[in-house]
Amino acid sequence: MKSQKLAEGFLKDSIKRFRNYKELGEKTLAQLSEAELHYLPTTESNSIAMIIQHLHGNMLSRWTNFLTEDGEKSWRQRDAEFETKQHTREAVNALWNDGWNCLLQTLERLQPEDLLRKITIRSESIDAYDAILRQLAHYSYHVGQIVYLGKMVRNEGWSSLSIPKGHSQQYLESVKKGETKQP
Repeated sequence: MKSQKLAEGFLKDSIKRFRNYKELGEKTLAQLSEAELHYLPTTESNSIAMIIQHLHGNMLSRWTNFLTEDGEKSWRQRDAEFETKQHTREAVNALWNDGWNCLLQTLERLQPEDLLRKITIRSESIDAYDAILRQLAHYSYHVGQIVYLGKMVRNEGWSSLSIPKGHSQQYLESVKKGETKQP
């Protein structure tokens, strides 16, 4: 019974964490112009649009038929995900939403007993729960890049997504009073 509750909690909390990273990305995208989505700090860097292209490809590959097919699909064109394309804002948003919808719909359909099933990614056998953790780490890494690039591009025009610099004590006091929810 405890393992069932743990598995249910893991799925619920994983979905919550993925949604949180999705929201951080969306709050960043909302602050940027279409041109800023394509900003490249160096020739070896990826723009936000490129990172989203990559996330989209990865999410569709990993989460389509998650339990029954290798997570690295034969139709995925990973190298193309890192090519510069001048997507419109609408196209970038569509890639973003399409990838996240695939991921979240898959997670929401999983049952607690699915977490211990073996799946494959690039022919490597892995427990489903470990694959979820792997993707959570991967996506948080890229969302962090998106936020960082957004802050870099907007600079003084950036609106903080968490606790603004110099406001930690004020934030803590508002949490203690129940005026603010913790991130």
